[in-house]
Amino acid sequence: MKLCSCDTFVALPPATVDNRIIFGKNSDRPCDEVQEVVYFPAAVHDNLREHLKCTYIEIDQVPETYAVVLSRPAWLWGAEMGANEHGVCIGNEAVWGREEVCDEEALLGMDLVRLGLERADTAEKALNVIVDLLEKYGQGGNCSEGRMVFSYHNSFLIADRNEAWILETAGKYWAAEKVQEGVRNISNQLSITTKIDREHADMRNYAKQKCWWDGKKEFDFAATYSYLDTANMMISPGRYCEGYKLLNKHKGNITFETMMEILRDKPSGINMEGAFLTTASMVSILPQDSSLPCIHFFTGTPDPERSVFKPFIFVPNISQLLDTSSPTFELEDPIKKKPHFKSKPDRRHPLYQKHQQALGAVDNNEEKAKTMLDNMKKLEKELFKEMESVLQNKHLDGQHVSTFSFNSILDQTSTISHRDHCS
Repeated sequence: MKLCSCDTFVALPPATVDNRIIFGKNSDRPCDEVQEVVYFPAAVHDNLREHLKCTYIEIDQVPETYAVVLSRPAWLWGAEMGANEHGVCIGNEAVWGREEVCDEEALLGMDLVRLGLERADTAEKALNVIVDLLEKYGQGGNCSEGRMVFSYHNSFLIADRNEAWILETAGKYWAAEKVQEGVRNISNQLSITTKIDREHADMRNYAKQKCWWDGKKEFDFAATYSYLDTANMMISPGRYCEGYKLLNKHKGNITFETMMEILRDKPSGINMEGAFLTTASMVSILPQDSSLPCIHFFTGTPDPERSVFKPFIFVPNISQLLDTSSPTFELEDPIKKKPHFKSKPDRRHPLYQKHQQALGAVDNNEEKAKTMLDNMKKLEKELFKEMESVLQNKHLDGQHVSTFSFNSILDQTSTISHRDHCS
């Protein structure tokens, strides 16, 4: 099987500049899939007898959920990546190994991303949420909107202002590694070896029963639960190794712009092209100084090299992100009918449509393409400068930040695309 999906990265001091944690992810999905950027406010749930409907199954609700911003395939409930109001960020990856993938519909890894963000105010608490739900409900179901069956187990990179956790799963079994400094990345393979900080209580015993581990040699999670030669993991070709090399190339000087450059890198395969491509990207700045806001950048469109990273900050009175919200079909949505996926509606949101139109118009005109991309990069640089000024302000001006609108940035992006499309 050719492993097609995502890459997620984290850099922590002293690998970064200005005592910040930098999180980044490319979501690599089927090329015709639309990814939206959506906001959900914090909520109190009084009637806990009502169940929460995730993509395929219903689960128990909790008394309180936190505000979240999500980048998600528009057909499902969960998310590929996102952040919450407490500065927790999560991204997931498809992973395969010796444990068979369950065909039955359960929680998708993307559901677990959203649930972790909605229910936890630290990275480790998010890990607890995910593993508890994994134990109770399991993981499984088609992860693609269409006739192609695309199912997998999941790994997660979870970060907050202080630390990060890698969580990797095989069915209900899991291992977790705590990351407190330096750099770490995950891709479409198990990567936790012998540094295991938390684990499923029966993980090692199950491996012995399956004759994957003899119980004598040092336990290596990736080697035991997959087919990897972990001794060669850092030198073998592939996106995991390439991502590791790019992170280490910039170690000590990593900024949010560095992370964006990594996500835009095509020679490494991290910025994917083809039947599976990078449909959306996210980069987050998590200052360890809690008086400063976390800033989350999203593209909301395919190919980060030809997209603008647009910043989002959790501030009071956020309005819904209309330009990156896909149409809703309520009970007529094919995902809500069984059997699923008998039809595939047009889920393109306004920004996605304008992005497609602009790129289609300039694809065969190098001069127009260069002009449009130059203008997009100019806008992006202005946004970066503005966000850096926010981060340098030790006494944050709440009024200044509250005037910031993700929707206004989307308007500027759309205007540039339309202007260069028509010129």
